[in-house]
Amino acid sequence: MTTNQHFVFALVEDFTHIAFACAVDPLRIANLISGQQLYSWAYASYDGVWACSSDGTRVEVQHRFNDMPNCDRLFVLSGINMQFADHSFLLAALRRKDRHSSTQIGGLCSGSWILAQSGFLNGLKAAIHWEYHDSFMEEFPEVNLLRNVFVADEKYPTASGGTATADLMLHLIAQDHGHDLSIAIADQMVYNAVREASAAQKVSLQSRNGMRNKHLSAAIARMSESLDNPVSPSLIAREIGISTRQLERLFGKYLNASPKKYYMELRLERARHLLVQTEMSVIDVAVACGFQSPGHFSRVYRTAFGVTPMMQRGRLG
Repeated sequence: MTTNQHFVFALVEDFTHIAFACAVDPLRIANLISGQQLYSWAYASYDGVWACSSDGTRVEVQHRFNDMPNCDRLFVLSGINMQFADHSFLLAALRRKDRHSSTQIGGLCSGSWILAQSGFLNGLKAAIHWEYHDSFMEEFPEVNLLRNVFVADEKYPTASGGTATADLMLHLIAQDHGHDLSIAIADQMVYNAVREASAAQKVSLQSRNGMRNKHLSAAIARMSESLDNPVSPSLIAREIGISTRQLERLFGKYLNASPKKYYMELRLERARHLLVQTEMSVIDVAVACGFQSPGHFSRVYRTAFGVTPMMQRGRLG
């Protein structure tokens, strides 16, 4: 394919700058290396004048959301606080574009959340930044959320943000113009850790702790999949084929915590994400994280984070 492809990036206020750079620069470098105008791009924002990233950088744009031109690919790029903003203006424009043009729409970083708000991702696989996983799954259960760095094989491609955006762009360039060009672009970016879509976002437990213990990994996986309905460490030990005492030794050796303490930390961290990232009531958050008593939830939350769940929610105002 040698024809020019035009990209439009819909920049939502407080968009993430690193994801923005990782989206645009591979396209620029593709043109530079090939000596051809393989790609062109433009930016859109709410007011059609500027868009501001979360680090304060202002980007001059060419289009308002409601007059975005026909293009080959349109990516929504957002960052922090997007779940509390009104995106009706942008969503109306995306629906029109989806109905009346051949433009392929996608989401970068937390842009997947905005697409999910309008039902674009229902029944499809999608990726979003790992920090939004818990709240996204609660808010959009119809979406098959993966922990992949990106998803490219759906109608609406998504990337989890940061350097994962570069991974998606390199993947698309390889589809368009071959693997050799994408590798040459990665070399130009001094990016020698290009990932496939199936790569997990966060560094694995094994890598973080320098160990390869299958029993500990299995125990933590079991805990992570049952945060809303906790099971006892003794049952987990039995399920993975070791004694409760062995399980306690593994957690003490590798994580400097008991299984019970580590399990509670997982549940409380999920609760914090839901309080900060969603409008769920405190009681609903408590239940979603396996606390049957709101009073008990409030006490252990305050012990862990220094504030009650209600105070945590109040800090968002």
